[in-house]
Amino acid sequence: LVLAVLARDLPKQEQKKALTYGLAGAFVFRFIALALVTYLVKWQWVKFVGGGYLIYLSANHLLFNKKGDEEEGRVSKQKRGFWATVALIELTDVAFALDSILAAVALTQKLWVIYLGGIMGIILMRVAAGFFIKMLDKFPRLEQTAYMLVFIIGTKVILEASKLGLDFHSVSSPAFWVFWALMLVCIIYGVLPKGEKKLTAK
Repeated sequence: LVLAVLARDLPKQEQKKALTYGLAGAFVFRFIALALVTYLVKWQWVKFVGGGYLIYLSANHLLFNKKGDEEEGRVSKQKRGFWATVALIELTDVAFALDSILAAVALTQKLWVIYLGGIMGIILMRVAAGFFIKMLDKFPRLEQTAYMLVFIIGTKVILEASKLGLDFHSVSSPAFWVFWALMLVCIIYGVLPKGEKKLTAK
């Protein structure tokens, strides 16, 4: 969903191409990350950087990217070019990859499972992103939802790196349920119909 929002800023004919290029670069990074996974587990600063980037990305949109009208929104979309969008897609996926790979390591020690999950994740993201681009036209609130989800995930990554004893991967942990409850609330908000303001002449 997040990648779809980033690609949506481009003209229709460039959206799929940007997703393909962006995820191709992310594919290379994921293999590098998997090769260095034993080091990534020890380097907590990597989580702080990844989580911090996700929080920055979401906060920048939610707090400082208010569009006054549709014309202003179209102008702001034109400011980011094709390759800048590709780079943004890659950076965002890198941050997500760090979280997902480290989460996979916490669940299993079998490297082939982690590698397979990483590859399948990229393929599914590419397919899902194309689907969500279409969904964004039907449910405008999904754009806000995407950045809300990014903020929640970024916060989760930071909290995990802070070693506060919160377990987001065990169903017996309250942190697990709080995290997924927040994700569910955001998704429900995203698919709610957007109310239209009606003007009445007096």
